[in-house]
Amino acid sequence: MLFSFRPMMAIGAIIAFGALGFALVLQYVFDMEPCPMCIFQRVAMVGVGLVMLIAALHGPRGFGRWVYAALTLVAAGIGSAIAARHVWLQSLPPDQVPACGPSLDYMMDIMPAWDVIRTVLAGDGNCAIIEGSFLGISLPGWTLVGFVALAIWGIIAAVLPPKSTGAFE
Repeated sequence: MLFSFRPMMAIGAIIAFGALGFALVLQYVFDMEPCPMCIFQRVAMVGVGLVMLIAALHGPRGFGRWVYAALTLVAAGIGSAIAARHVWLQSLPPDQVPACGPSLDYMMDIMPAWDVIRTVLAGDGNCAIIEGSFLGISLPGWTLVGFVALAIWGIIAAVLPPKSTGAFE
């Protein structure tokens, strides 16, 4: 059955990894260099994709479904928080945008990991630049929509009653 836990989690993983593929196409084909917050959003999307992939391969019943749904919700929640912060930075008036900071590679070379994370999540002027949008929504805005949709998708997959027939169950 298409709408059972394993196929739904597999579809969620495909969507998450498809979003990452799209980001890589934007970076390497269209030369849109990601800011540090974009890179953190990619890491969160990898987390969502991996949790959903493992859930699809494992195919637990009962409480195990809720564990995977919770892990999906945590990973998507972290990604949503980063994307929401990014959208907020992009919505600031130009005079309130923080100054541009160093690249993520440079920060990783000179700062401890925790300081890098705090600096990136604070955001800077590089993150406030809107390089692309679709239907009036910036790329971080679409990423936020994606994280929320994947979180809901994971919860719906856990709520569905287990099916005892089908190739995946």
